Amino acid sequence: MRRRTLLAAGIAGGPTVAGTTPVLAARARRMLHVRPGDSVQAAVDAVDGPGRTIVVHPGTYREVVKVPQDKAELTLRGATGNPWDAVIVYDNANGTQKPDGSGTHGTAGSATFTSAAPGLTVRDLTLANDWLRADHPDITGTQAVAAYLTGDRSSFENVRLLAHQDTLFVDTSALDAFDRQYFHRCHIEGDVDFVFGRATAVFEDCHFRTLRRDVDFVPKGMVFAPSTARANPHGILAVRSRITSGAEDGAYKLARPWVPSYETTAWPSLVVRDSWIGPGIDPIAPYTNMRDAYPWQTMRFGEYANSGPGAVISVPENRPQLTSAEAGAHTTRAYLGDWRPYERP
Repeated sequence: MRRRTLLAAGIAGGPTVAGTTPVLAARARRMLHVRPGDSVQAAVDAVDGPGRTIVVHPGTYREVVKVPQDKAELTLRGATGNPWDAVIVYDNANGTQKPDGSGTHGTAGSATFTSAAPGLTVRDLTLANDWLRADHPDITGTQAVAAYLTGDRSSFENVRLLAHQDTLFVDTSALDAFDRQYFHRCHIEGDVDFVFGRATAVFEDCHFRTLRRDVDFVPKGMVFAPSTARANPHGILAVRSRITSGAEDGAYKLARPWVPSYETTAWPSLVVRDSWIGPGIDPIAPYTNMRDAYPWQTMRFGEYANSGPGAVISVPENRPQLTSAEAGAHTTRAYLGDWRPYERP
């Protein structure tokens, strides 16, 4: 297994944040530029108020980036509008030892990009974790997260999220919080449970891509693993999206429910609607259990108006379909409520 190529060579330059007049200086403080040789984390640390923007210029930034809760309403965007041009990448895994020797990172701690800030916007970037199982056969904790998100109103537009196991962790700031996250025109790829967590997370016009795996068992992985709180009526929603695969036909499941040991009352919720499901997903039995104590049939799983070879209904009891009336409760607007990032110009 070879590490994927993430980016062509970037351009050189230095940070520019100064102005010649008080007005320009004020604008400069609101916008920070990061160029090759600079640190994205240093720019995050320099944010001194809400509503700031960090512009990441073409290049590969090999670092861990953490956006704390007090960096509210932050925008982090690529300079060119092409997410291939600016890449933030690192290679920690769950089982990777911390530099200080205090133990391993754990799943959430393995993330290349972490945000707890409310009102976060990320656009036109690639966030990746390029840790590979084949390079570390001694490590059993193989979860390696590209992005770990908490905090309400996190919006991702035209972002590539790349890893293998547990690519995107859509979490909440507390067990009783219903934090909302919105992903539009994003590309998300991985193999095992690569979109997972308890957030209210809407994926609109997104592309989910399952990776080829050199293993001799099936299923080779699952796309979704929701862990929605029982009190939350809204979990993960994928609408007008597509699911393709680099693996052979039927090698992947669409989802399995995750009931964490720290939240055994979870009632995972997933709806996939108006989407194209490719042949990489097993059409006969698209769902499976993570643990038999929590069978998928008892969870809030549903589909509506999907198409493609992976959406064929050959065994109806294995493909829970929503009625038109039920589907009306599973829309972007219903999930996100008074927050409407999809209406931004």
